[in-house]
Amino acid sequence: MPHTQIDLPFSDRSEAGRLLGEALEAYIGRTDTLVLALPRGGVPVAFEVAEAIGAPLDLMLVRKLGAPGQEELAMGAIATGGIRVLNPEIVRGLHISDQTIDAVANREEQELRRRDKAYRGDRPPPELRDRCIVLVDDGLATGATMRAAVAALRQNGSSRIVVAVPVAPTDTVTTLRKETDEVVCLAMPEPYYAIGLWYRNFAQVTDQEVRDLLTRAHLRWSHETDGTDLGQSVA
Repeated sequence: MPHTQIDLPFSDRSEAGRLLGEALEAYIGRTDTLVLALPRGGVPVAFEVAEAIGAPLDLMLVRKLGAPGQEELAMGAIATGGIRVLNPEIVRGLHISDQTIDAVANREEQELRRRDKAYRGDRPPPELRDRCIVLVDDGLATGATMRAAVAALRQNGSSRIVVAVPVAPTDTVTTLRKETDEVVCLAMPEPYYAIGLWYRNFAQVTDQEVRDLLTRAHLRWSHETDGTDLGQSVA
């Protein structure tokens, strides 16, 4: 955890990412580290983190499973590789059937595939096995999407999983600490309400911004590794 007092709200995701990068200075110089962003909002944050610690940047594709009629409420999440994490309290509390969960999951699976093609293009996904993974988002609420990402990384054999976010509720951080090797969170304000409250500028991140930031990160990393492609350099 960082030792400095964080003044909220953050001006924008880039500022939050720079501050988060400072809090992750222990990972500077580790050759096995890979920064993975949860798109779309996590990408500008993760871009700054990757710059700060000198690590390559890629994506962790995860989709929230919104509760019927309350799409912003996460009844669970899915991640690439068929990983599904459910929030049992919400599922039970709203009496959500397995059929409803499957229907929502199938729809979000299609969006996962679309985003993978749109963001990564023909670039191969990075190797995750035996890597130190720093998972970055712009903030957490229930943590369902992040928990799905962690589960996917465990299945893929990552050696160390670090969740790094600018802001999150205390109970979500407590849960994630049980499922990861480390959680770095700059601020845990109470009452929490919503991620967007803790940013002055919380404009939606576009697909084009995601592609542009990924391209910039890959070009920087290719230059630093003497022109080696990221997909090859982490294999």
